[in-house]
Amino acid sequence: MSQIVPDTQHRGLVAALPPTLRDLALLARFDRPIGWWLLFWPGAWGVLLAGGEGRWGLIAWLLLGAIVMRGAGCVYNDIVDADIDRQVARTAARPVASGRVSGKTAWAWLVALCLVGLVVLLQLRWQAQLVALGSLAPVAAYPFMKRITWWPQAWLGLVFSWAALVGWVEMRGDALATLALLYAGSIAWVVGYDTIYALQDREDDALVGVRSSALRMGSHVRGGVGAFYVLAVLCWAGAFWLLRPDWLALAALLPMALHLLWQVATLNLSGEGNALDRFRSNRFAGLLMTLACWVVGNA
Repeated sequence: MSQIVPDTQHRGLVAALPPTLRDLALLARFDRPIGWWLLFWPGAWGVLLAGGEGRWGLIAWLLLGAIVMRGAGCVYNDIVDADIDRQVARTAARPVASGRVSGKTAWAWLVALCLVGLVVLLQLRWQAQLVALGSLAPVAAYPFMKRITWWPQAWLGLVFSWAALVGWVEMRGDALATLALLYAGSIAWVVGYDTIYALQDREDDALVGVRSSALRMGSHVRGGVGAFYVLAVLCWAGAFWLLRPDWLALAALLPMALHLLWQVATLNLSGEGNALDRFRSNRFAGLLMTLACWVVGNA
């Protein structure tokens, strides 16, 4: 029987699916929309900060791309990590790790999701298409990072921030210093929130030999996450200032900065439900940053 994991959202809708479709939905994490929102937001930032007010069709395509490519990434990750997932309590019930979905079916599902991603890719101009295709190598390497570095969250930051590059290049090809700071800030943000997420698995990860920033930081997780969030805000402030050297532009970042401060101040290092809630709150954080980019990019 398909297992609905504890952090599944929209449980009633997922439970109503036939078992096979339910397993495929769980495999692509369609039951946990937070992932695609976190992948999508940097793309919206890139479009809006580059002056893309009114490009809602483009932003909608980027959202669809985030949904299917995040799903494809999760399928690939579960194929690669099946042996590790079986040893971790939170992931042992995943469809591939538990054997409910065969490797062959998982690969077929991965291809289907990538084909939808191809449709999205074809909506972009060729320069943005090349940038988007450049993400394939870091995406493919990501599942192996936890085996070779204490900072797989940094690699995830490269991947989950990539849409900022795509969105910006779709709009314009100049002001690359602004784009670099926007991208760097997003990477730091991802390291922060994914360290919070990794708190849930610290004990299991230590037992099976999986590395993470949450383990590396030890008792200094709150300070470490806070440092990465400060770095993110500073990079974004630099991007805003390069684009619009005006103190009012920096004020647009204040709601985002206050939200990140709240996350750090209220984080429970035990890794229980509090950590998951703080991680999920980054969906709202992404919206706050989107509004800031819209204000600064279209002033």
